[in-house]
Amino acid sequence: MKIDVLTLFPEMMAPLFSSVIGRALESGKAEIRVTDIRDYTEDKHKKCDDTPFGGGAGMVMTAQPIASAIEAVDPEHRARRIYLSPKGRVFNQGVVKEYAKEEHLLFLCGHYEGVDQRAIDLFIDEELSIGDFILTGGEIPAMAVIDAVLRYVDGIINGESLAEESFNDGLLEYPHYTKPREFRGLSVPEVLLSGNHKEIDEWRRKKALEITEKNRPDLLGR
Repeated sequence: MKIDVLTLFPEMMAPLFSSVIGRALESGKAEIRVTDIRDYTEDKHKKCDDTPFGGGAGMVMTAQPIASAIEAVDPEHRARRIYLSPKGRVFNQGVVKEYAKEEHLLFLCGHYEGVDQRAIDLFIDEELSIGDFILTGGEIPAMAVIDAVLRYVDGIINGESLAEESFNDGLLEYPHYTKPREFRGLSVPEVLLSGNHKEIDEWRRKKALEITEKNRPDLLGR
């Protein structure tokens, strides 16, 4: 999978190039290209924002640098172009699997009060929100979405791990334990030591239901 990220602050994307995702990039299973929008502005002072028409607080990212940057990295519009915005549809595991089927994704990271609507209308396929809250920019949402999506690219994460994690079957995940058997007065549940896989599966299912009912009852309603 190929991923383009357009941002005013490319240094913020550094965490993507470490850990599991970093190793996937090094092995060639995925490619991430980060583009500095400022490199495409026609303003001699590298300015990429201006005051909003109609008045109001803050600044708005101008359309020209965004348009030029997108045309440079995706000239034939082969990528699915996504603008990270609190106005977009809400990101979830279903969207993860949807995006994972794409060959090329492009993420536009906004800043300040947002982006000139004409850049969105002309160059963006959809807006996406990671939740009902506001951040200073789109870089953190972009990293969250990219991390979640790349986990589903073949060879990055073990398939068995993907099959048993939260949201895969509509429930939150059951608890996990490892050595030692006892830690500060708490012991590993005996069923996990029994070797009886049927009972272990039943215990895990029960715990998943309990946790989902407690923390996300809305999932059970689906």
